[in-house]
Amino acid sequence: MSTKIKPMLIKISQMGPLSNNGYIVMCPTTKEGVIVDAPAEPEKLLNALERAGTRIKAIIITHSHSDHIAGLEEIRLVTGAPVLAQKDDAMDLTQVDSILDDGQTITIGRVSLDAIHTPGHTPGSICLLTAGHILTGDTLFPGGPGATSTPEQFQRELRSITSKLLVLPEDIVVCPGHGDNTTIGKAKEEYTVFASRKQSSALCGNVMWLAS
Repeated sequence: MSTKIKPMLIKISQMGPLSNNGYIVMCPTTKEGVIVDAPAEPEKLLNALERAGTRIKAIIITHSHSDHIAGLEEIRLVTGAPVLAQKDDAMDLTQVDSILDDGQTITIGRVSLDAIHTPGHTPGSICLLTAGHILTGDTLFPGGPGATSTPEQFQRELRSITSKLLVLPEDIVVCPGHGDNTTIGKAKEEYTVFASRKQSSALCGNVMWLAS
């Protein structure tokens, strides 16, 4: 991880009909920042930007599902910031200014975020790792992974989670695209229970580590 100092992380909860989370990650020294996801009710996020005095350098989309981009056009027009996404989801967005590759670092002032490609929920899902936190979009939630439509998608998401996320330090806070936070340590603990049981090869959908 290439973060230089700990960022200021602002979470804007309950955005839109699906209660999405939007995030602002900001350098506390320079006030430069990025927006992560652009749900409906963008005025909530824009108001938080104004209160924090943040200068937005980029808008990063964790994946292309409509609830995560419903406010994108308004936020882009107000901030003038470029839109970044992983290439496999970029084709589903009306405007992407730059492609994020796996392992790429985004620098904002003296803070940096590392992009981690975690396909499964969508082909181009990404997570963003910074000091003490990882923003996981709809890849990982408290209690389980993001929803999938087929067993193949679920297995791909499971590989992403186990090989790229659960190997991180246990005290890292997981900040998902909906709902409350958790930690890598708690996710590892719950996944260990899931992995100890024989699972159906047809498993997909809304999987919960402790109930599946």
